[in-house]
Amino acid sequence: MARIRFDFGTLSLDAELLDTPTAKAIAAALPFSASVLTWGEEVYFDVPVKVKREQDARAVVTPGEVSYWPEGPAIALGFGRTPISEGNETRLASPCNVFGRVLGDVKQLAKVKAGTKIKVSAIS
Repeated sequence: MARIRFDFGTLSLDAELLDTPTAKAIAAALPFSASVLTWGEEVYFDVPVKVKREQDARAVVTPGEVSYWPEGPAIALGFGRTPISEGNETRLASPCNVFGRVLGDVKQLAKVKAGTKIKVSAIS
């Protein structure tokens, strides 16, 4: 399984990619950089990839799932409640393609502030 690294400067998280069209498109575009935005307990950032919404796209994700937001296009890393969450769920703005899983403690993303630079790269 391919792996990628999200490097926020003071924090880095590794993720394992799933075998999906979105994961393949993201992997093919690596490396890339962006500026982070936040929305409740979600970190997201623009990506240079355009992929259609997959059949199993969903708005409610498990913290640590790596998601692609087609309307962005952006990668979304939900780690808790967002402004539209119901109860304790992690609800993204609209259905996203889940294409990976963070291997570390995704709650560390609470330290990441809007405007932080992120570099996404492949790791072996």
